[in-house]
Amino acid sequence: MNSNSFTSQSYRTVAALCVGAIGLWAYSAKPMVDPGDLPDENRFTKVVLAEKLNEPLEMAILPDERVLLVERHGDVRLYSPTTKQLKTIATIPVSTKYKDKEGHETEAEDGLLGVNIDPNFEKNHWIYLYYSPAGAEPKNILTRYELRGDELVLSSKKVLLEVVTQREQCCHTGGSIDWDRDGNLYLSTGDNTSPRATLYAPIDERPERGPWDAQKSSGNTNDLRGKIIRIHPEADGTYTIPDGNLFPKGTAKTRPEIYTMGHRNPYRISVDKHTGYVYWGDVGPDAGVDSVGVGPTAEDEYNQAKKPGNFGWPYFVGDNKAYNDVDFASNKSGAKFDPAHPFNDSPNNTGMRDLPPAQPALISYTAAETKKFPLMGTGGRSAMAGPTFYKDDFRGAKRPFPDYYNGKTFLYEWMRDMIIAVSYDGKGDMTKMERFLPNMSFSHPIDMAFGPNGDLYVLEYGTGWFLKNDDSRLVRIEFNAGNRKPNIQLAASQKAGAVPLKVNLSSEGTKDFDGDAMTYQWKIINKAGNQATLLNEPNPTFTFQKPGQYKAILTVTDAKGLKDSREVDIMAGNQPPQVILDVAKGNKSFYFPGKAIDYQAKVTDKEDGSLADGRIKASQVMVKATYQDEANAEAKSEAERGPAGHKFSEATYLSTGQTLMEKSDCKACHFTDKKSVGPSFTDVAKRYKSDANAVASLSNKIIKGGGGSWGDAIMTAHPQLAMPDANEIVKYILTLSDKKVASPSLPTKGTYIPKADEKGDLVLQASYKDKGANGLPPQMAEQALVLRNPLVAMGMSTKQSKGITLFKMGTQPYPLVIVMASDTYVQFDQLDLTDIKTMEFAVAVPKAQLIAVGGRIEIRIDSPTGQLLGQTEELVQNTSSDPADMFKPNMAKVTITPTTGQHNLFFVFKNEKAGKSPLFVPATVQFSN
Repeated sequence: MNSNSFTSQSYRTVAALCVGAIGLWAYSAKPMVDPGDLPDENRFTKVVLAEKLNEPLEMAILPDERVLLVERHGDVRLYSPTTKQLKTIATIPVSTKYKDKEGHETEAEDGLLGVNIDPNFEKNHWIYLYYSPAGAEPKNILTRYELRGDELVLSSKKVLLEVVTQREQCCHTGGSIDWDRDGNLYLSTGDNTSPRATLYAPIDERPERGPWDAQKSSGNTNDLRGKIIRIHPEADGTYTIPDGNLFPKGTAKTRPEIYTMGHRNPYRISVDKHTGYVYWGDVGPDAGVDSVGVGPTAEDEYNQAKKPGNFGWPYFVGDNKAYNDVDFASNKSGAKFDPAHPFNDSPNNTGMRDLPPAQPALISYTAAETKKFPLMGTGGRSAMAGPTFYKDDFRGAKRPFPDYYNGKTFLYEWMRDMIIAVSYDGKGDMTKMERFLPNMSFSHPIDMAFGPNGDLYVLEYGTGWFLKNDDSRLVRIEFNAGNRKPNIQLAASQKAGAVPLKVNLSSEGTKDFDGDAMTYQWKIINKAGNQATLLNEPNPTFTFQKPGQYKAILTVTDAKGLKDSREVDIMAGNQPPQVILDVAKGNKSFYFPGKAIDYQAKVTDKEDGSLADGRIKASQVMVKATYQDEANAEAKSEAERGPAGHKFSEATYLSTGQTLMEKSDCKACHFTDKKSVGPSFTDVAKRYKSDANAVASLSNKIIKGGGGSWGDAIMTAHPQLAMPDANEIVKYILTLSDKKVASPSLPTKGTYIPKADEKGDLVLQASYKDKGANGLPPQMAEQALVLRNPLVAMGMSTKQSKGITLFKMGTQPYPLVIVMASDTYVQFDQLDLTDIKTMEFAVAVPKAQLIAVGGRIEIRIDSPTGQLLGQTEELVQNTSSDPADMFKPNMAKVTITPTTGQHNLFFVFKNEKAGKSPLFVPATVQFSN
């Protein structure tokens, strides 16, 4: 790797990141939220009630804490807190596919979509379902059933409302049900319009193009699609119209059921029963950039309706950003629509021409960083609205949420796996938004509701769209305001070995968050469950005399009697092998392309023998050399393990492109070897295998969005991705066209020459699986030596001093270092400097929204004031007027004082004249021998 490799490979990435980083410096010093009385996150517990669900969409919590949920393919399921079981109580025949005019069937978003219970459920036992009934007639229906005990009485069905739809094209169903305090039912419906012919406003008025024109639905005052409907169900299965909807009863060319209109896909709604305000998330379109003469970048919206209104789709998005009146027949652009005076002159419109004024979104955000709402971050978008919490609703409940959340609305992001709590002033205007449980993981939350005990139930859809996901769950979030269980940590000095096997058991790290005294009890049992012994101390020693498989179970009890348990498996009777992988000489931290590395693997096993005595054959030892970005080492699946069950757990390394893809939202629509919403990655790879322009064209499509290559499927824009990252993702996908061939093992002793074109760290790995002993299964041992790529990102430093800001943008695998002040530093622990002669730095000193003034970098060891090995010349600001050069990094090469052995390495940033100005953005350092 030459000294200009950073410039040639990463310049554009750094330039793009610097734009965002410099622009957000102003935010870096501001906390997102004043912590105030923010409750301790350790008081919240996530309890998994059921998992591996089949596309769960909505749920209702019954008064006795049973949970009724629906799955898209028609199953109605009931969770019992008594039996702790989830069972299917009915299956509703539903339509889940659409059939185009050519007769091709494709998965749609239709199905069993929504569920809720009657406000007087304890007396009448009524539940309401919204679904797409099976059959040829294209419609969705709102129905009422009786739930008698655990039985859904299918014969009790009443159809309250029909929404006429089209089933020629996907998508956008809505389907969420909620109630206000007056017993009015609210139902959300989607625009029932294909988004796959345009990334912008679907207003195609050409003949036979109704499925691509949202003016027939969302913009139509005489249609129930793209709306939030408000009706009052009556006992006989009919409904009446409450006063105060958007259009007075009897208004020509309107439907009196409409409360709000102008929605694309209000997938989850929530009614604040104290204020009557309606909240919903509207899932937005796909455009990744503003288009002159067409319309703005796509945004998702969180909305609040204090009263009925028109919320703009398909003429406006976000904060009333207007689309142009595009003529799809001539492809000519007309004037922008006016939010004060929107009109609908589509031939597909059966309602009024002149529409109510458009209302702006409460919160709107793009796939990229949104400056007005930076808390939203970046990535895929699917906005959804959850409940508003009021403490008065849970007086006497077992576990009510803390008063801190009183009056706050819980909004959530399906794609970004985050929950947001929104606060308001006395007028209902938003004053603050903050992350709720930012350290708790979720897998695409698709519905939320509070239960009678005060717990927050969350329905998690799981990773992939249109799939039964293993990570799909029903969970309950409990708040514990009182005594909490001990938090147990346990360890064993050995988990396997020959008998007699002496094991030191440890409870170190166990704590009680309330500071209570704790008592400890260890129980040793064998595989059959027979009790062996009890040990009543925190860190006992136990010797296993007989071969077998055991469990050591630790139970910790606090002073108030609350307890919890954890266990560890112990296998006595088979000593694990020992594997040693040694590099003979040279630098032990870095590899250098083209410079040979001498290595040797040594293996011994108590029962099997050793490599040295010949009882273990070299062919039984796996030795590998792989490369991986150090920021992203993750475990491979079973299918990626080497022959004979070898598994490299210490350094199971993915390609950069695969890692970026795994961290993105790609897997919501694509899978490696099977079709989902989009084509499989394997099919993409095969189609573009011989296309020399594939990397450029597909990367452009990932960032900007597009369609047409795989039927009518649309690729959502990903403007948050830097082009080099998109390139790496595409390069990885294209490799999937090649049949995988297992790499042969390297010799157990030999020489390895690192490749010149590799970007990642070099990982030398050796492993051996023994033959088992005393009827016990085999044991495997391994060792991995990681030699770093000599091009090191500053963002991968071990520690940073005060005055250093780390800025992470999009799927960039490592953060940028932004030097905010002089006399600051980054630290790398225990790097071997043997044979290192020069270091070359790539540093951006941009002139942007906030001016970076430059400075120099000192190289020191052992401490920030330790021995000075060398320093750069002054790094000066780039004053080029050419935007393409504005973020071009300075390249500064330093010859250092010869040093041997491992040291903590400090890069100290200096500029005595900087004052309070930022200095620069050091991106990488290249070590060279």
